[in-house]
Amino acid sequence: MSKVGIFFGSSSGVTRGAAELLADELKGSELIDMEEDFDGIEQFEDFDVLILGSSTWGQGDPQRDWVDPLYDLSNDRPDLEGKKVAFFGAGDQKTHGEHFLSALGKMHDLFTSLGASAYGFTSTNGYDYEHSLAEREGKFCGLGIDDVNQEDLTEDRVKEWASQLKNEMGL
Repeated sequence: MSKVGIFFGSSSGVTRGAAELLADELKGSELIDMEEDFDGIEQFEDFDVLILGSSTWGQGDPQRDWVDPLYDLSNDRPDLEGKKVAFFGAGDQKTHGEHFLSALGKMHDLFTSLGASAYGFTSTNGYDYEHSLAEREGKFCGLGIDDVNQEDLTEDRVKEWASQLKNEMGL
């Protein structure tokens, strides 16, 4: 059985809520709040599967609790070969449609450059945004949540994505 870590940074609580829903769906997974529970990038080594959550801020940047860990990963360049990784996060497709979910794209690029294999791509259908660094060949490189404009869809999206991850990753 794969050891699953759900690492998340959350400022407004939306990404935290999604992480908690994922943990309910992925029994036996461990929740790691990047602000309170994260000890360093070595902690990623403890898990076979990394499910990473971040909202998008500013010009498409990850949530503030991810800044130092992403910097350390970029500089130390640990080998993540064999790790399965998936991304989720919150954004506002109307007000910030020019950078919708772009943090997920930035994180995807970094983790895959370190050898991790990405899972959990989702359709862009049902979203209305201008641009996203998370878009890859017509799909998002993870799960997008928009509690500002589509809060009523969040729970179903998270549950469907958890089911998708179970199938794709063999969880």
